[in-house]
Amino acid sequence: MPAACELHRTKAAILPNPVRLGTLDGVNPPLDSVPLNPAESIFPESDWEIVRPHAIDDLRGRATRELRYPASAAVLFAGIPGAGKSTALRRLFGSDPHAEHAIPGPDHSIVLDSIHARNSWRPRLSRVPYPLWRPVVHVVHFGRIWVALRDHRGPVVIHDCGTIGFTRRMLIRWALRHGRELHMVLLDVPATVARAGQYARGRRVGRLSFNWHVRRWGRILRRLESGTGPRPAPTSIVVLDRDGIDRLRIRFAA
Repeated sequence: MPAACELHRTKAAILPNPVRLGTLDGVNPPLDSVPLNPAESIFPESDWEIVRPHAIDDLRGRATRELRYPASAAVLFAGIPGAGKSTALRRLFGSDPHAEHAIPGPDHSIVLDSIHARNSWRPRLSRVPYPLWRPVVHVVHFGRIWVALRDHRGPVVIHDCGTIGFTRRMLIRWALRHGRELHMVLLDVPATVARAGQYARGRRVGRLSFNWHVRRWGRILRRLESGTGPRPAPTSIVVLDRDGIDRLRIRFAA
């Protein structure tokens, strides 16, 4: 398994040196295999490794028990369609996939999943093919993110694929505008696993669109490896596999 990256403490550049990122093809188990926050019930708190992300951490294959962010942080969960972002939000924060509005989570956090916006508009537009009203979902979802970053006093947890540069830059700028750090969690799974996840959940995107996301995702990881992270830079980037998510908990502290 790949070795974990060194945690750099430099704000000026998120990746001052090239970082080696590996791939765990075939090592990602189903994200539905364990209960919410399993580390909380299996491991005593004294045995947990607590990581306070500040630049970049490749935690794939690493037995991390907790990520700890500032109390005012915005945390973006990114991954290709089917990677398990919504399931991760449910297991880590108790997000309800059937809800129509943002969900309160632990440590006074609020969770914004695009599926919530989709649920809120489904009763009115269910007769219309979803691709035709997907833009409405995106507008509603990002509108809710803006309001949460502006008005919510606690942490804000955000669902987004992360493969669109314009969207990443927009969210980083929004967070900075409202006095928040934006941290990214990249849920990295093989494309075959993600595709199977889409079929299992009945939320499939077209093949061309999916392949486009996969190519963009690979480009992101290659850029991180070469030391050219996104600009403007988020405060931190954590790369996780599904096994890492299954064993993880996330906390926010002052």
